[in-house]
Amino acid sequence: MIHRTWLSTALVLALIPMGAQADSLAQIIQDGSVHGVIRSYYFNELYGAPKIDNQDAYSLGGILTAQTGSLDGFRVGISFFTANSLGTHGNNSSHVDTTLMGIAPSINALGQAYLQYKLPKRFLLRVGNQIINTPWMGPRDSRMLPQTFQGIFLQTEPVRRLQMEGMRIFRWKSRTSDNYSRDNLYYPTNYDEDAMYGVKKVGLGDDTPASNGTLAFGLKYHYQGAKVAAWYYNFYQFAKMFYGSAQYGLRVGAFTPYLAGQFLREWENNGILQNYHASLFGQKGTVNSTLWGVKAGIRIPHANLFFAYNALTPHADSFGGGAIVSPYGNYTAMYASFMTDNLLAFGPGHVWRLGGMFRAWQKQIRFIAGYAQFDTNYDGKTNGVYLDLTYFPKQLQGLSIRDRVAIDNGLAAYKGHSFIYNRLMLQYAF
Repeated sequence: MIHRTWLSTALVLALIPMGAQADSLAQIIQDGSVHGVIRSYYFNELYGAPKIDNQDAYSLGGILTAQTGSLDGFRVGISFFTANSLGTHGNNSSHVDTTLMGIAPSINALGQAYLQYKLPKRFLLRVGNQIINTPWMGPRDSRMLPQTFQGIFLQTEPVRRLQMEGMRIFRWKSRTSDNYSRDNLYYPTNYDEDAMYGVKKVGLGDDTPASNGTLAFGLKYHYQGAKVAAWYYNFYQFAKMFYGSAQYGLRVGAFTPYLAGQFLREWENNGILQNYHASLFGQKGTVNSTLWGVKAGIRIPHANLFFAYNALTPHADSFGGGAIVSPYGNYTAMYASFMTDNLLAFGPGHVWRLGGMFRAWQKQIRFIAGYAQFDTNYDGKTNGVYLDLTYFPKQLQGLSIRDRVAIDNGLAAYKGHSFIYNRLMLQYAF
């Protein structure tokens, strides 16, 4: 697999000089750019329940991205990803937060390698290994490395304010993998030698057919204070999904009250999860999910306050009793979710959340806080608190120091005890 990735990269890079004059080649190199991030992350999970080991993990690494200048709209981009535990993990995975970078001492990967063609504001075509950001397929960039996708991505704006996106994804690279694979988060760790962690343990084995990837289309439109979006995803062999959202905000002086709604419908019969008897929350069957939510809030100078509600409908004789199937793990599209608490993890039920974001000290301080209450079919009732403090020092542009804490109380999986998840994240972007 590694040699195929490097071969494809070499072929992409070879396209640039073909037919180009020496001065054009020099110009696209001169107009190119190099940027990246350096990260130092320490994660700590504390379980109040007896017989559950506390976990932690440390990693130092980052991302280095190089992109050529434009030649008649064409560019080439590559990104090198690296994460290193510096000998802090040991060999016992039960004491390691493997979602940070897995259990291996290091990850080194060619995270992006793509050829891009772009016309300003109207058309973008990107082919190769790349970061993609949509509601239910995205980088999930809250760990050392983002997840990336191998395929074709198209974006166009046929008329003003209307944006259309489409993609055909063949493989992906998880946040803890060093190469691209034909799997997703429902496959077991080390499926086809993919050292992937943070998986959904649903009972699929090594004999499960490889994933055929994803086809997706989306429409986004905005006009004044209104925003609407609609997406169709075909997670081949796993689920088909429709997702829509709408929001309207009315500016009144310095204040902007807003109201938003979202709806998700998902289905699949005789797919991998059903045919291979996968089970979530002890429930097997077809994929059959229905989610809806509302959000109301107000944006004021240096702050955003909101109330959110989501409901995931239970369905009999279905996978997870009506659970959302999200092969790439995105949960942030749901209004009433945060770092550890969301209906993607808990399954059918409902939740309400109060939250807010505040900026202070000339925007050098950002504080996010939230409280949520869940009533779920399979994990019972629980509540959670989320606190998130980030410092952006003006003396060193690009540096951010962020501390995130989530506290769960009463979740059935933790036998009614509290669970505390703390993430200290230092990042320097250059």
